[in-house]
Amino acid sequence: MTNPALGGGGEGPGTLTVASKLEGYLRGGGVLVPVTTALLAFFVGGLVVLATGANPIDTYKAIFEGSGLNWLFPWVSGDDRVIAALNLQQTLILTAPLILTGLAVAFAFRAGLFNIGGNGQYLIGSYGAVYAASSFEGMPGWLHVIVAMVAGAVVGALWGGIAGFLKATTGANEVISTIMLNYTALYMGLYFFGTKGPLHSSDPANASIPVSNDVFEDTKLPVFWGDPELQGLHIGIFIAVGVAALFWVLLNRSTTGYEVRAVGYNPDAAEYGGISAGRNYVKVMLICGAFAGLAGAIDVLGWQFRIATIDVQVSLIGFTGIAVALLGRNTAVGTAIAALLFAALQNGTSVRNLDPAVFEPELATNLATVIQGLIVLFVSAPVLVTMLSPSRLRRRRARRARGAEAPS
Repeated sequence: MTNPALGGGGEGPGTLTVASKLEGYLRGGGVLVPVTTALLAFFVGGLVVLATGANPIDTYKAIFEGSGLNWLFPWVSGDDRVIAALNLQQTLILTAPLILTGLAVAFAFRAGLFNIGGNGQYLIGSYGAVYAASSFEGMPGWLHVIVAMVAGAVVGALWGGIAGFLKATTGANEVISTIMLNYTALYMGLYFFGTKGPLHSSDPANASIPVSNDVFEDTKLPVFWGDPELQGLHIGIFIAVGVAALFWVLLNRSTTGYEVRAVGYNPDAAEYGGISAGRNYVKVMLICGAFAGLAGAIDVLGWQFRIATIDVQVSLIGFTGIAVALLGRNTAVGTAIAALLFAALQNGTSVRNLDPAVFEPELATNLATVIQGLIVLFVSAPVLVTMLSPSRLRRRRARRARGAEAPS
């Protein structure tokens, strides 16, 4: 009998998880799958724009310019180039954590796991980072930054590791456990930073405001492009790109990566070959949590500089990471490109960037969410349709019937 704790799911030898099937589908098709998916999502989004009475071409042009990507065109000059530079800096600030939360989902996919807990891991990582960056006064600045970022990654890893441990030891479905851990992380933040919470600001001026202490000035990530007072681009983008490179090396040039991919292809076959699926589930979720926790640390040290309970409640970046990973086909380069696309879409649809004469800015944010949802739907639909097809359901019922009739 297949041990559900080892990922077999109880459907017989060689059974693949839904995440494994989706990962296998995403590996096929080269760049055609993500490009077609994105174009189709934008086409349907254009129909939504058209239904509101706006012009889809003008709207997408305004979103593109609002993202700052037009800065890459040499013919953009003068004030337009200055504005484009400011917008692009904001887009890249959003890109950095999206790369990391996307990798947190992608790495789990490669092991046949569905990490829905990136948002909780991101939040927990930000809690660890803001505590470390607002404590240990007198520590050298460069060391303090490292300590705060490591704190975010470590607590994020431990949070992700809970789901991996439950999967390995009890066979608990990682989708359920990570979803519940998201809620746990959210309410922990509301408790920690509430006006009576243990991590509430010690500043008397914030006595009635549910926020944390501000991070120390020397723990803020250095800005290398733009005006720090206007929140220019910080070095977090380089950290995210470096982690993406590490992701590729870890997955394709290490023993850990080989084992992770083997478990992702088929956990039962991996077990037969001497690779512990359970141990790899724990390892994978620790790494995924570290990625997402580091994303939270980068945001805290890069531009938030403190945490308010309202920030905890509205945070959705971990969920957006799911769409980023799916569109990026769970690869390092693909995830980075998809993160840039989603960040551009998010920044380009912000209220400050859209002319109301072109499209209602209040509706544009919803348009970004619609396009993100369409991408997830179009990427995952073939696998879901296959899983729910009548012929597959009949085969599944037949397997269960044979198992019930087999002598014990």
